[in-house]
Amino acid sequence: QVHLVESGGGLVHAGGSAKLSCTASGTIFSINDMGWYRQAPGKQRELVATITHGGSTNYVDSVKGRFTISRDNAKNTVWLQMNSLKPEDTAVYYCNADLRTQYYGLWHVYWGQGTQVTVSS
Repeated sequence: QVHLVESGGGLVHAGGSAKLSCTASGTIFSINDMGWYRQAPGKQRELVATITHGGSTNYVDSVKGRFTISRDNAKNTVWLQMNSLKPEDTAVYYCNADLRTQYYGLWHVYWGQGTQVTVSS
């Protein structure tokens, strides 16, 4: 059984900052990529940022220069530091992890339950 638990969401004023955290727990052998996605009301879920096990990162254009993704492999944790927040960043943010639960196991993507980030203008 694998669980991803996010924290750090809430209400933030435009121009402010927030930091999301996500920790994977349970029977985990290794984690490959981890990432953050978001879904605004009435819109499809979109990629925000991803980070490989080695630390290479990728961002959607709309957050480049404002958001930073990082991770601690020893703690199975990924963070998303969000600065200069805008009302259009309002969404439910989900973390995910591509992992396997045993040495010969298949890679599978697990998702967290989501955390709400609301940016007021």
